[in-house]
Amino acid sequence: MNEIETSSRPFLLASCGCCALRSPQRRLFGGALLAGAAAGLGGAVPAWAREGVDVGPPSSLSKLISAEQVEQAAVQQYRQIQQGAAQKDALAPPDHPQLIRLRAIAQRLIPFTYEWNERARNWKWEVNLIGSKQVNAFCMPGGKIAFYDGILQQLQLTDDEVAMVMGHEMTHALREHAREQMGKSMATRGAIELGAALFGLGDIGRGVAGIGGQLLTLRFGRADESEADLVGLELAARAGYDPHAGVTLWQKMAEASKSAPPEFISTHPSGPTRIRDIEANIPKVEGLYQRAPKPPQRFDPPKMKKPTPPSRETSR
Repeated sequence: MNEIETSSRPFLLASCGCCALRSPQRRLFGGALLAGAAAGLGGAVPAWAREGVDVGPPSSLSKLISAEQVEQAAVQQYRQIQQGAAQKDALAPPDHPQLIRLRAIAQRLIPFTYEWNERARNWKWEVNLIGSKQVNAFCMPGGKIAFYDGILQQLQLTDDEVAMVMGHEMTHALREHAREQMGKSMATRGAIELGAALFGLGDIGRGVAGIGGQLLTLRFGRADESEADLVGLELAARAGYDPHAGVTLWQKMAEASKSAPPEFISTHPSGPTRIRDIEANIPKVEGLYQRAPKPPQRFDPPKMKKPTPPSRETSR
């Protein structure tokens, strides 16, 4: 599998990374209700009755965009990425050891996604591995997952750490963060155009107000990243992966960013605040992990690639 370098990301790719987390601005009851208890009470179960992380309801702005349209667009872009990688011989074949590893971990996490988004039951989940030095991974709307070889290779991720990355990425799709961002963009654009027309600001007004729209997106983007960390932590714990790996993962990310920030954290820098937030939520999922069946098979990280020595002509 050769390497493929991608300098830009499709607009639907979840912009996941190590952002310096603030306390989430929207705390929620996080997912589906406990069915048995709900039936017994004849109504909704209060937030404190649910075991797991505490996160808030999805943004209502996502409802401005059709979920079906977003998922269809995601499939098209995912196929384009696959085709581009295949043309460069950088798409891992089904028998690639690390792809087998990724798909095995995904199969353990997927059953626990339904609580967070009922649509996930009907998603055609896919996992692929792309040969690239990028330290990156993503999950598009509709459950289209891809890992770049660089994140496994450079960070030497354990299975538990892979599960944390995958759970984080899955959450972006489950919580429909891309759809939410599109809804925000639509709402902001509509307000900008209306204001510009009313006050005669024209293109200048649109440009200035557009900057405000970007700031709004950044703020909500950080909240989305917090949700992805916490829900991903729970998904991995329920699947039998050690939640403490959430801390070691971001420690590795922080170490990797000291030289040149990987793509995974270039737009959302890591920091101690993020790690502290994860540490504070580990006790909420510790019991889930302790009771969960553990993976029957463990996989090793890919062997470290030795740097290619320069040729004599180059070194002269």
